[in-house]
Amino acid sequence: MKTICPTCDIRPALERLGIKEINQGASTGSVWLETTGELLHSTASCDGQHIASVRQGSWDDYEMIMEQAQEAFKSWRMMPAPKRGDIVRQLGEAFRRHKEDLGTLVSYEMGKIYQEGLGEVQEMIDIADFALGISRQLYGSTMHSERPRHRMYDQYHPLGVVGVITAFNFPVAVWAWNAMLALVTGNVVVWKPSSKVPLCAVAIHNIIGDVLKSNNVPEGVTNLIIGSSKHIGDNFLADKRLPLISCTGSVAVGRRVARIVGERLGRTLLELGGNNAIIISDKANLDMALMATVFGAVGTAGQRCTTTRRLIIHSSVYDAFKEKLVNAYKQIRIGCPLDPNTLVGPLIDRGAVEAFVYAQEQLLKEGGKVIYGGDVLSGKGYESGCYVVPVLAEAENHYHIVQEETFAPILYLMKYDTLDEAIAMHNAVPQGLSSAIFSSDLLETERFLSHEGSDCGIANVNIGTSGAEIGGAFGGEKDTGGGRESGSDAWKVYMRRQTNTINFSTELPFAQGIKFVL
Repeated sequence: MKTICPTCDIRPALERLGIKEINQGASTGSVWLETTGELLHSTASCDGQHIASVRQGSWDDYEMIMEQAQEAFKSWRMMPAPKRGDIVRQLGEAFRRHKEDLGTLVSYEMGKIYQEGLGEVQEMIDIADFALGISRQLYGSTMHSERPRHRMYDQYHPLGVVGVITAFNFPVAVWAWNAMLALVTGNVVVWKPSSKVPLCAVAIHNIIGDVLKSNNVPEGVTNLIIGSSKHIGDNFLADKRLPLISCTGSVAVGRRVARIVGERLGRTLLELGGNNAIIISDKANLDMALMATVFGAVGTAGQRCTTTRRLIIHSSVYDAFKEKLVNAYKQIRIGCPLDPNTLVGPLIDRGAVEAFVYAQEQLLKEGGKVIYGGDVLSGKGYESGCYVVPVLAEAENHYHIVQEETFAPILYLMKYDTLDEAIAMHNAVPQGLSSAIFSSDLLETERFLSHEGSDCGIANVNIGTSGAEIGGAFGGEKDTGGGRESGSDAWKVYMRRQTNTINFSTELPFAQGIKFVL
């Protein structure tokens, strides 16, 4: 196992991003509030070193933000959408200027390798570009009325204040997916980031402040509140002033969000767990499938919702592909995420390591077998205790542990003989986010994409389960929550549809031919 972990010094990047030893935990765009809550300390999972702290916001800080946000919405919604789009374009340019520093912070605070940190910032840039285009394409439809001299059409209006809750694994991109679209559609945003990666959120609001000021954007259009759940938790979800809450997190968290928001008949956009599988056909290009599988399974140390967690392999190529996988896993370099030679960084914290170990224990109890990996690394370069060797395991799809999503690099291998069997295994899990098949057979691939094929929100052919582009709507079915973010027509989630009927005659006919005479 080749490991390299040089000393990380990100102090210059932190300074350029405006990160101080103690940072405020609430912002209304370009103004930071003087928060008075408890200190939240951010620690790098790669080396266990303290990075900086955030003075958390209180409910009083949140109330101040909401007052600003509600007032800002009144003017922001009336700004022409293309003008809002141009401001979002400028935000994208600001992210582009800070790409290297922000990618460094994402990598160091969260633990994903530097290339993935850069890729995450690129997603922010891309969604800003996409949102700019959407700002001129907020189309409604026209319909022919059954009544003479009547015109019907539908149009879209902004919702108001949108709450965005993000998870640790994508500390900046998921906010951008939501915020850029919410902004161009006329909404204002309140962001509650994961307490595991608060500095990334602080850096974002430092970056966007100058853009907002130079465009005279009112305070309260983009807002940040970093606060513990005991102060800003269920009460945030229950706030009727938030017509939409977008939440990325675990299935358990999503259920709680859905229940509390649903009780007040609010809207939710939920991006929850994934248990993603790749079907490897006997007609697959095994070299392509290998590359996609390894990146999908170990990228972000298995902490993507689109991570490849199950591999359903045709029995005729099972042994050959398993051997390729083991050889590939032996080449994986584990270490400091900022080292350019590293392919797998640390898990987010020791709790994630415990889940990694527990999953293996359960696998063995159910009759499975670990064929490679599974160690928790220690010693020089691994002092944080968060580094693990990615696991290859043989299992059966019905195992309880296989049915769960373990947020760690564990890949379960299983065999199939017919495509019917493979699709049935593929769909026989509670989650339904991302999926893929590797095959050169048109009949197989088209069937996988058909009504009787993959039941996931994302279904790919000859590419892996992770690394979705922002141009397509992102999200999944079943326990994944049903939400859609990012591309395609996901912008409609942030708007309310209104149907309009205009009578340009001097008579008043009723629909359905109803006769009503006074």
